[in-house]
Amino acid sequence: MSNQAVKLGKLYLVPTSLGQQNYEWVLPIQVTQKIHQLNHFVVENEKTARQFLANIQHPTPIRQINFTVLDEHTLPSALEDMLTPLFSGFDVGVLSEAGCPAIADPGADLVQLAQTKSITCVPLVGPSSIILSLMASGLNGQQFAFHGYLPAEKSQRIEKITALENESKQKKQTQIFIETPYRNQHLFQDLISNCRDETRLCVAKNISLSDEWIVTKTVKNWRQSEMPELHKQPAIFLLLA
Repeated sequence: MSNQAVKLGKLYLVPTSLGQQNYEWVLPIQVTQKIHQLNHFVVENEKTARQFLANIQHPTPIRQINFTVLDEHTLPSALEDMLTPLFSGFDVGVLSEAGCPAIADPGADLVQLAQTKSITCVPLVGPSSIILSLMASGLNGQQFAFHGYLPAEKSQRIEKITALENESKQKKQTQIFIETPYRNQHLFQDLISNCRDETRLCVAKNISLSDEWIVTKTVKNWRQSEMPELHKQPAIFLLLA
């Protein structure tokens, strides 16, 4: 008699907080309980993953948990091995450095591969700076697009800002983008210097943390306001022309 086939494990998309605080505020208790049941994780950053699991009091000693790193430097050829525990019946969690995995995150590549292998992929509820900022911005939540990082070089960045503003006006679409925290101030200045007076710009920083700050103004009003302090703070920008 042949052996019964091993049931495939499930791939859980595990959210984490957007900062080292308020886990109970942004993660439902059922999500935390599910994370406690996982002992195999694919993570963007092992150090922050270990800290996160310790902070939510994972019952398994951290040294006994299996971690595999999937970041921007991971080769596509390495993805196949990350799914190995699933074929032995173990559930695996994909854990981003902050927020929801597979959203503006290298975890999407692993999920894509898992889907081709008929592995069940389960998204767990948690914070996404993209969605939370859009909710609080007052901008168009019916039509929107996330563009990731804008170009680092100033002239290219300004050219991209102009293109996004034109696209926003044409499609009535909210444009959402981020920047490396140490360039936030430069991006903000480029936005208010090059966008139209009537374009609405939302700046959201430290989302879901105790010092959360989300403000939407026209570009003209931003120019007349005190410059917000954005340097080295996690921020996201939204505009609607």
